[in-house]
Amino acid sequence: MEENVTQTNNAVKPKKSKVKWIVIAVIAVIIIAAIANGGSGESDEVKKVASNNNTKTEAKKADSNDSTKAEAKKDSAPKNAEEKTVFNVGETAEYKDIRVTLKKVITSEGDDMFVKPDNGKEFVLCVFKIQNNSNKDLTISSMVSFEAYLDDSSINCDYLGTQTDEGKKYNSLDGDIASGKKMEGVISYEVPKKWKKLEINVTPNVWSSKKFTFAIKNK
Repeated sequence: MEENVTQTNNAVKPKKSKVKWIVIAVIAVIIIAAIANGGSGESDEVKKVASNNNTKTEAKKADSNDSTKAEAKKDSAPKNAEEKTVFNVGETAEYKDIRVTLKKVITSEGDDMFVKPDNGKEFVLCVFKIQNNSNKDLTISSMVSFEAYLDDSSINCDYLGTQTDEGKKYNSLDGDIASGKKMEGVISYEVPKKWKKLEINVTPNVWSSKKFTFAIKNK
């Protein structure tokens, strides 16, 4: 009996050992495959991001001259402008792909007896440029899109000032601006000569409540 039991145990041991090594080998293959697949996917993703970052980094290193720095500062200007609430002459306000710039301000006492302000007053001509970078047409109206306050009191635009020699150089601020196009024109106000501050609220989109405020001080 003892011989039979010993033989049986000896016969079982090789089978268990063989199965054990097969199981270990299968597990090892699965682990290696998982690591390979996971590692491959992660490498591709990191490479793609790193490639973009490296390209930007190399571009920054290459663009180290003064002219490029000036361009970079210019490009960053609109972002800084968006944080402002009041803009000055020469500054650009931007909102949802629409840019509004108060290019210049001209004061005029008129040309002749027919194109003159009232006694003690003068014309203030404001030249605006509106750039439509959106994918829709934009409608601008000098009556609806512009709201002005002279020394904190409401004031209406004055079309007579646009008939001066200075005003005739520009178009009116009325009409449609197609997508990707711009409009440049003038709007006029008749004000006392001793005025202090003129504020103009520009609403480039009549369907929006968003306004750009431009402040002009009388020197």
